[in-house]
Amino acid sequence: MSSGGGDRPTVMVTNDDGIDAPGIRALLHVLVSSNRFNVYVCAPDSEKSAVSHSITWQKALVARPVEIDGTVAFAVSGKLQCTPADCTSLGVSKALFPLVPDLVISGINMGSNCGYHITYSGTVAGAREEFFNGVPSISISYDWVGGKSTVNDFKLAAEVCLPIICSLLAEIKKKTYPQNCFLNVDVPTDVVNHKGYRLTNQGKTMVKMGWRQVTSESEGGKILSTMTMETNSSSGSESESPNLKQALAFKREVKGSQVDNSDTDHSCLKEGYITVSPLGALTPADMDSRDFYKQWLPVYLKVPNHVSGYLEGSKWFTYHRVEHHFDHEISVWSSAVGTKSD
Repeated sequence: MSSGGGDRPTVMVTNDDGIDAPGIRALLHVLVSSNRFNVYVCAPDSEKSAVSHSITWQKALVARPVEIDGTVAFAVSGKLQCTPADCTSLGVSKALFPLVPDLVISGINMGSNCGYHITYSGTVAGAREEFFNGVPSISISYDWVGGKSTVNDFKLAAEVCLPIICSLLAEIKKKTYPQNCFLNVDVPTDVVNHKGYRLTNQGKTMVKMGWRQVTSESEGGKILSTMTMETNSSSGSESESPNLKQALAFKREVKGSQVDNSDTDHSCLKEGYITVSPLGALTPADMDSRDFYKQWLPVYLKVPNHVSGYLEGSKWFTYHRVEHHFDHEISVWSSAVGTKSD
């Protein structure tokens, strides 16, 4: 374990809603109040929702100290932008803090991160970046519902996630923490009456988005990282921007949804469970799709003359004839018994 302060483990916190957002502030309050951790903070200086796993490449980042009781905290900005993945990468690099934290926590996000929306999430990307760096990590999101949820719910969400955080650190200390995944946790809207913790898989739920033309760059309500409109947000009523006189401006809008009703993260969250989903970084297609393209690739794409075959697993596929299809010369492959040397 890190030796930042006695025997206490060190955690580092980031988010995508910005360092002043109520979610991260509630989480920090609960972590510090527990008196169990050394707490570092490296978070964007402003909201960076739905930036996914984008990173800053050529421009420098600026880290400014921020006073948050019980922590060592920095707000990070960049000339273009600073993302959660930037923050967690910087935070574990030893360039900003003197040691690598035992656990990185990204959140608490304002809005759930389930199903296909995980791909868009800057919150989840903050945790995934540390998975890439070999540092245990967890992303936490609260299923915020406008008009129903309150800021106090973030504190409740942090409190129900504290046992998860402590249990993970216990596994890390025992060196039994699995290195091939990170965790994504979603807390239901009605935190007080949650049904318990539930291990889930990432599902396929997503909101279908479209575009509409607008006359002002500021027109439209806020879209949460869940790709849903915040019902408290009001549409802008500004006049046409001068720079749009000869240009077209468009805003995203919700068109519909694709709901996965199987026993996955989104459905269990809506049933009132705190969902705990182990995630990795690989996104292979299903076997049916792979089988389709195994047949499709050699038929529709010409094989270079110098290629005699290819190896898949322990089986060698050998070129054996040339045909014509839609006026194109094509190559067909067949499985040969044995190895390439045969």
